[in-house]
Amino acid sequence: MTIQGDPTRLWISRRRLLGYSAGTALAAAIGRVPGAAAAENLGAVTQEQWTPEFIESIAGTIEVDTAAECAKVVPLDHKGRLTYWYVGPNQASTPLQHKLEAEFWAAFATTYPNITVEKQSIDYNEIPNKLRTAALGKAAPMVARLMLLWGCEFAAKGFLQELKPEDVGYPSSEFWPRALRSAMWKGKTYGIPTNNETMAFIWNADLFRQAGLDPEKPPATWDDVVAYSKQIKDKTGKQGYGLVARRNAGNTPYRFMPQMWAYGGGALDEAEPDPTYQRILIDNDGSRAALQSVYDMYVRDRSVPVSALTNAQTENQDPFIAGRLGMMISHPTEYATMLDRAARATGDDKKIADAVVQNMRYGLIPRGPVRRAVVFGGWNVHMFNPDVVDGDFDADAARAFIAFSTGPEWSTKLNWEQSNPGNLRGFRTKWMKQRLEQIKFLDVTTSMLPSGIPFPVIPESTEIMNIIVPDMMQNALTEKMTVAQAAEDAAKKIKDIFSPL
Repeated sequence: MTIQGDPTRLWISRRRLLGYSAGTALAAAIGRVPGAAAAENLGAVTQEQWTPEFIESIAGTIEVDTAAECAKVVPLDHKGRLTYWYVGPNQASTPLQHKLEAEFWAAFATTYPNITVEKQSIDYNEIPNKLRTAALGKAAPMVARLMLLWGCEFAAKGFLQELKPEDVGYPSSEFWPRALRSAMWKGKTYGIPTNNETMAFIWNADLFRQAGLDPEKPPATWDDVVAYSKQIKDKTGKQGYGLVARRNAGNTPYRFMPQMWAYGGGALDEAEPDPTYQRILIDNDGSRAALQSVYDMYVRDRSVPVSALTNAQTENQDPFIAGRLGMMISHPTEYATMLDRAARATGDDKKIADAVVQNMRYGLIPRGPVRRAVVFGGWNVHMFNPDVVDGDFDADAARAFIAFSTGPEWSTKLNWEQSNPGNLRGFRTKWMKQRLEQIKFLDVTTSMLPSGIPFPVIPESTEIMNIIVPDMMQNALTEKMTVAQAAEDAAKKIKDIFSPL
């Protein structure tokens, strides 16, 4: 592996190099889908084709028989046992999420009445450690659903079985190429996408109007974001952009990495069409330009919240609903959150909150000099190796469950409010049509999917994104280091992660 700009700084081991090269070669082959018509192969669509209008035009155009599709994989009368760990709805989830969860389990029991499921819903922050401990103690579940960053660690440790869509009756072309890449390790596929999502750019049209900006036109570029943020602050006294820079919080890289990628940077080369994960780009010109832009907003212009260093997205919600914040990045569920906050407000606060909701707008993430980009998020389902599983491994029960849950019906229904179907046929179903009718701005956030970029598919990705990237931002924003020094320090830290190997 090399650090860009200095070809003599070679530091990755041959073993790791070969592993990454094999994996990314296959991922690249998957990504280069032949020039099929977008209407036939949704995974091949471009950002220009995958518009809100296109998404709405294909919704409700197919019928799905889930039981019939599953029967082709595992007979519906199969008798067996399945153990399954996942992150399910909790007290913070909406009533609809709980309702759909219950309907899913009832439907699976109806489809496969002779498969007994022993399931555990585990807290998001606890499930990785619990699975590590369980696998080491040969007490892992047969199947687990994991956030897409986590799977490669378990595959690298030999805990997972190979698993690809074809193993449960679906062609790989029914899934986003970059989603499939997130489930790969050393050239082999170890999981199937259940759902994928991207975020969008949100702004307060009334604050734009007060600042002399076009209220219906979001910033087209990241340079515009810097300029708009300053103009909002100068003209209204309110904060412009909801910068997030908290350490060890996923919200930070999910909002800063699109900016870095847009300028031509990256942690490694994850934004390139054929990433190798063998080059450090966090100190290249593009990464430094992105870091300079947040420095300009925080230090030079003071147009973002001073609390950005400790803020996650949750801390942006109060100022936004109070009309004191002009722009932020978030999910379509942010609109529902603001509706709920407005409904609970009273007196003058309610008047302000209702006006903010009325003026809430969604648009595409801004472009940079190199590209438009957004973090490609989601979850994958995995099968653990029989030798680390508690009890006998029932492969047919596992395959039946995975086929049922990753098909177009339930990959759409289970992700109704918070994500999108991993199976691309889900976008053509009547359920997707209903979602588009019910969830405001879903078409906009969904239209960002072809621009989605996964974080590097390596076990070290979480440390890079949740620790090193925020540290770099904080070093620059506190002026502990210059922008150049902070980027160079981050590159050294990434190098140090791999140096012993």
